[in-house]
Amino acid sequence: MEKEKREHKDSLFVDLFYQDETAKKNLLSLYNALHDTNYKDETIIRKVKIDDVLYKNFKNDISCEVNGLVLVFGEHQSTINRNMPLRCLMYVGRAYEQLVDSKARYRTTLVKIATPEFYVFYNGEKEQPLEQVLSLSDAFMNPAGENSVELKVKVININSDKAHGILDKCGILKEYSQFISTVRKYSEEEGAIKKAIKECIEKGILADYLKRKGSEVENMLIAEYSYEEDMQVKLQEGIWQGRREGITLSADIFQMVKKNPDLTNVQIAEKLGCSVEDVESTRKMFGI
Repeated sequence: MEKEKREHKDSLFVDLFYQDETAKKNLLSLYNALHDTNYKDETIIRKVKIDDVLYKNFKNDISCEVNGLVLVFGEHQSTINRNMPLRCLMYVGRAYEQLVDSKARYRTTLVKIATPEFYVFYNGEKEQPLEQVLSLSDAFMNPAGENSVELKVKVININSDKAHGILDKCGILKEYSQFISTVRKYSEEEGAIKKAIKECIEKGILADYLKRKGSEVENMLIAEYSYEEDMQVKLQEGIWQGRREGITLSADIFQMVKKNPDLTNVQIAEKLGCSVEDVESTRKMFGI
C-alpha cells in the first residue's frame, strides 16, 4: 500500500494503533479492554481519519468506529491539556461528517449515529491520578443549562509503574507502556532508544514490532521528543514574553497615573489600550 504524503509526523502510539499492519488487531484489543468484550473479528474495526484537530503537525490521536461506537483516542506524554473536551467536540464533528451520509442529515426521520467515547492515555513523567475525567462544561462561561451540550474525556494513566487495570486487559498497551518506560530509563545515555529497543526485544516487549520497524521507531521517537521539547521552549518563551509585556504595561500605567493624577481608571485604560483591571492592579501594586 502506498504511503500517504503527510505534513504531520505520526507518533509511535499512532503507528502502533492506526498505521501498522497490526493496527486493527491492536485497536480491537484496546476496544475489548475498555468494554470487557472478547471480539476476535478485526473487520468490525473501521478506522476514521481526521487530521489536525487535536494536534497540529504532530499526529498523536486516532479514531475508529466499532460496534455502533465512534472512539477517539489521544495520548499525552507531557502535561494534560485541559482543553481536550473542546478539541474532541470539534474532532467528533469532523468524524460524523465522514460517518453520516450528507443527504441523511436532512431527513425528517431520526438518523441513528455511532455513540461517541473519548479517551486520553497519559504516559508522561509528571504525577497524575490513575484516572480523571475532563468535562466540556468546566469551560463554560455560564452554568450549563438544560439545552447545553456536555462532553467528557476519560484520562487514563498508563505508566507501567501505576499498574492501571487496563494494562492487564490489553497486552499491546502494556507492552507499549513498558517500552516507553525503558526508553526513559536510558534517557541520560547515548543511544538511549537503540538500547531500549535491544532490551525490549530481548525481553519480548513489542519484540515482533521492534524487529520489523526498529529504525522507524527510533525516528518516530526522536521526532516525538523533539516536538515535545519544541513545545516546551515555545511555552516558556510565551511566558517570558507575557511577563515582559506585563512589566512594560505596568510601567506605562504608573507613568500615566503620576503625570495625570486626575484621570480616572477608565480614561487611563482608554488612552493606553489596556483593561480597567490592569490599571486597578497597577495602582494597588504601587499604592497610587
